[in-house]
Amino acid sequence: MSWLDLALTPGVGPARFMRVFAAGLEGLDMLPQILGDDLARAYWQQLERDAAGRLQARARELGVRLLGIWESDYPSQLRHLTDPPPLVYLKGSWEFAKPAVAVVGSRRAQPWALDFTRRLTRSLSEAGLAVISGLARGVDTAAHQGALDAGGETLAVLGSGVDVIYPPENAELAGRLALLSELPLGSGPSAGSFPRRNRLIAALADVVVVAQAPEKSGALITASLAAELGREVLAVPGRPSDWASRGSNRLLADGAGLVLQPEDVLEALGIFRTASGPAKPEPEGEAGRLWRVLRQRGEALPDDLAQELGLSAAEVLGLLTHLELSGYARPLPGGRYEAI
Repeated sequence: MSWLDLALTPGVGPARFMRVFAAGLEGLDMLPQILGDDLARAYWQQLERDAAGRLQARARELGVRLLGIWESDYPSQLRHLTDPPPLVYLKGSWEFAKPAVAVVGSRRAQPWALDFTRRLTRSLSEAGLAVISGLARGVDTAAHQGALDAGGETLAVLGSGVDVIYPPENAELAGRLALLSELPLGSGPSAGSFPRRNRLIAALADVVVVAQAPEKSGALITASLAAELGREVLAVPGRPSDWASRGSNRLLADGAGLVLQPEDVLEALGIFRTASGPAKPEPEGEAGRLWRVLRQRGEALPDDLAQELGLSAAEVLGLLTHLELSGYARPLPGGRYEAI
């Protein structure tokens, strides 16, 4: 008799597994009474086929650990879910007890949000936090990259098997991360797998940051699940007119914590940095060019900056928003800005 075989039995999801598991080892001998004859026969077929043994052999080939809820090394954070996955697959090294922040957001995030995310997770990694995200395009990718830039630890929770990387262009990135999934090896992504993936992200993190999200976004599902689990939810503000920030701005209006700098996340975790860190590098690209002009002027109106730099007013306002969120500029009364 094997809990692993039960976890692999078709038709036995988290709820049915937990019904048997709650009865202890005796529950495996009472499967017909607990789950019915059909599922009991399916379980016995798994035993006859040595499904557990074959999976263990395949996992060893791929360097994947099987973590069952019946084992002591199963992530304790997942045990508190109403529907904990009976089995999760872990590829790579990951310390579940380490303080962790989840950073999630839109797959179509704007450039400033991607840059801010990467800088944020780099700083949080340098402060000793682990970073969790979902390996999706956009904010997730930037979150993982920022952590890696700092030589930090980062975990991708997948909506596919840990041996099926999605999106495929992130295959090289995935090779540098720890990967976790509740889906069987060989499983491809599906529309229904991502919301379930999001509940694992929410459970594994101590705090969840939404970097940028429109009104309908998987990141908002993660934020809602995190709040239900008692995790603190934080959000990065965006301009009111930006469709891509309407969801994250709504979170702020509903009471989410504000993220303008890494210290906001650290304080949410009760971490306060007293020693000054290394000097902040100058911003790059057009944002850097605007920042240097603003620093020379002391303060200026956006229209004056646009004229001096040969940019449109909209471009300058976008760059100023980026600089403000990154901690390089701040607004002054009368619509003026100054460099920090």
